Amino acid sequence: MTRVIGVSFRTAGKIYFFNPGELEIKKGDHVIVETARGIEYGRVVSAPTDVEDEKVTQPLKPVLRVATPKDEEQEAANKIKEKDAYKLCQEKIFNRGLEMKLIDAEYTFDNSKILFYFTAEGRVDFRELVKDLASVFKTRIELRQIGVRDETKILGGIGICGRQLCCHTYLSDFAPVSIKMAKEQNLSLNPTKISGVCGRLMCCLGNEEETYEELNRNLPKVGDFVTAKDGEKGQVSSVNVLRQTVKVLVEVDDEKELREFPVDDLTFVRRKKGKPAESVEKEITEEVEALQDDFVETETMVEVTTEEIVIEEKPQSEKKQQGDNKQQSDRKPKPHYNKNRNRRRNDNNRRNGERGENGRGGDKAPNKD
Repeated sequence: MTRVIGVSFRTAGKIYFFNPGELEIKKGDHVIVETARGIEYGRVVSAPTDVEDEKVTQPLKPVLRVATPKDEEQEAANKIKEKDAYKLCQEKIFNRGLEMKLIDAEYTFDNSKILFYFTAEGRVDFRELVKDLASVFKTRIELRQIGVRDETKILGGIGICGRQLCCHTYLSDFAPVSIKMAKEQNLSLNPTKISGVCGRLMCCLGNEEETYEELNRNLPKVGDFVTAKDGEKGQVSSVNVLRQTVKVLVEVDDEKELREFPVDDLTFVRRKKGKPAESVEKEITEEVEALQDDFVETETMVEVTTEEIVIEEKPQSEKKQQGDNKQQSDRKPKPHYNKNRNRRRNDNNRRNGERGENGRGGDKAPNKD
């Protein structure tokens, strides 16, 4: 077991483990630590605790000290300088005409490096920009390209729920989110309704995923055939996951009627293999058309052998007759120039023997002797 503390360097940032040593540190304290980027100022988000050695990357960086009032003043001064650095970098980007959007500027605690975060659609050649910034700040410059999610996490904002964004307030890392989560929760698959400020699927879709998965295990799927306790049979039209009720389309007096049953009052009947129900097929079609980028279409390949292609074997006489008719009606006649050429050649040979070797109709030349 290794004794560690968790330190974060920005709001809702990633948590890193450090070795507290003999220092008395509690949650909420500010500490000065040694990192790969240099000396940093961070906040303790988890009190000293023992963790398994396999979960810790050795060797751990040490905590240098608990932040003093002088350290607090230094950190406040760095925040002011970050704003000035941001404005200056923005001007340099504009003057250079670079297609990049500056998001944030960050000083390390000891001012040994300045980090600039930006977004861009593609790769940007910012080597000349780095030279311009280095000549002004007289320190190491690092430009780091980030994605739209990280951009939103840094800038913050208000979500569709009316509250501050989860990634900006408490999410330290981005968990995988898929369209399947929205489907499990019976949400509208309209991209504008399930996408966040960043344009990606909302992170909160995963908050209740486990609960919905557990509840959905007790429910039939739309299109399945079920039987109620009173003997009524029908096809599932819709389900209510939270209420655990099912709406079934049943036949009453030769007319179809929609009735709602508790899931405990139903017995499920597996749908036969083959063509899916129309409601399910329609649902799948709408989903694919609405979110083509989020789905992977699966094609079913059918191997057809020569035996399956041959439908009926006909007699040779019929096949020959059909072949002759088809050749006369459909096929173009073959060119006969080769045949005529051979015929002319044979005629010339005969003439050479009868009317002269030159083949031009003249008499045979007499022998010189």
